[in-house]
Parts: sequence; C-alpha cells; structure tokens
Amino acid sequence: MNTPLINEVEGKAVIVTGAASGIGRAIAELLHARGALVIAEDIDPAVKDLTREGMVPFVADITQDGVAESVVELAISRFGKLDVLVNNAGRILYKNIVDMTRKDWEWQMETNVTGAFLHSREAMKAMMVRKSGAIVNIASYASYFAFPGIAAYTASKGALAQLTRTQALEAIGHGIRVNAIGVGDVVTNLLNHFREDGREFLAEHGKTAPIGRAANPEEIAEIVAFLASDRASFMVGSVVMADGGASVQIG
Repeated sequence: MNTPLINEVEGKAVIVTGAASGIGRAIAELLHARGALVIAEDIDPAVKDLTREGMVPFVADITQDGVAESVVELAISRFGKLDVLVNNAGRILYKNIVDMTRKDWEWQMETNVTGAFLHSREAMKAMMVRKSGAIVNIASYASYFAFPGIAAYTASKGALAQLTRTQALEAIGHGIRVNAIGVGDVVTNLLNHFREDGREFLAEHGKTAPIGRAANPEEIAEIVAFLASDRASFMVGSVVMADGGASVQIG
C-alpha cells in the first residue's frame, strides 16, 4: 500500500545552503518534491544541476559580505516571500590543536558559524515583516561530544547549537521558530577533501552507534521537512538529535 505524499511544506519559499550535494541536496530535493519553492545555494557550481521549475540554483560563498542579502532578495523576487531557511552548509577540518593555524580555525568557523549567522540575520529581517517563518540549523552530535583531531569542527557546531537557542528566543516573538538537528554520521562526501575513502569511513564509523549504521541524507531531510512545517509549531530552540542513539550511549 502506497503512503500518501505529505505536502507539509507545499507553497513555502525556502533557502537551503550547501545544496549541491549530500544532506543539503537531499533537503532541497525533498522539500521541492513536497511542493516547496526552493533556492538551492552552494559555492559549488554543480548546484546548477538542480535547475528546474520551482527550484532556483544560486552559486555563492555564504561567508562573503552581501551574499546573504542577495539570496534573500532572490527568494523574495522569485517567490514573493521567504518562509524557511535551512543553514546546512558546513565543512570539517582534521587537525590537532597544536598543528592548527589561525587561518585553519577561521576557515572552519566562517562556514559553520558565520555563514549561518549572516543568513539567519537577513532571513529573520524578511520573516519579521510577515511575522512568520522557520529556520533550521544543521548542527552535529559533535556539538556535545569531544573528538580528538577536530577541535575547530566541534567548537563550530557547539557554537551553532548555542546560536540556535539564543536566536530562537529572539525570533519567537516575531512568529519565527528556530530549531536545529544534531546530526550523527551520515554517508556523504564531507570528508572527501582530505581522504579518498570518506564515504566508506563514515559508513563504518556509523556502526558504532546503537542503531548499528550511519544515516543516509534523505533521513535527515525528513526531519528538516517536519521542523520547517507548521506541524512543528510548538518546537522552539530545540536541538533534535538524529545520531542513531550515539548521544545517549555510554562507552
């Protein structure tokens, strides 16, 4: 028996950052399939592959001044409004603290925190006019866990989780809900810039979670669809853990 398609985001205008591949692409495609109007943003020109009716690619570096303003303006000019922002763009640096340069640290923070801040700020301005909206930040279980070798990444994701909570308190009085997802291991190309077996590594590491496997990007996209929808109307400032039980596991 086929399950009816849930169009919980039908007609909503959405911006998804980091949409060229992995979790971001899965989010953009799922929301679009469920009736959303999507701006798919990424620094990777491959995001242009998402060109279709109701889906507009936008090639840009989210950390640069003026980009957040431009993508929000694009959403409003193309769709007449902005209902949802998904801050998904992220990257990871593997270096011990003693080997890390200031440039390394800033490279990590600029995308994972500053880019999300800039986009959130501009999205909130647009949403406040209509007194309605939802923002979903893609955080990580590394917001809470310490992992050697990725101090900048864990710090950035911890900052994003805390930004979510404060942002939620500032936004809710304007009808805007802000939540985050604490994502565990997901089989994507996130690690491919420094190791050829990145996808295989994530799949194998995912087996250490109680569920016994890593997630696929579509599973995270389903949670985003819920948090972006009116069905999540009572969720404010939550960091929803989607990590296969890793965050409740001891040892």
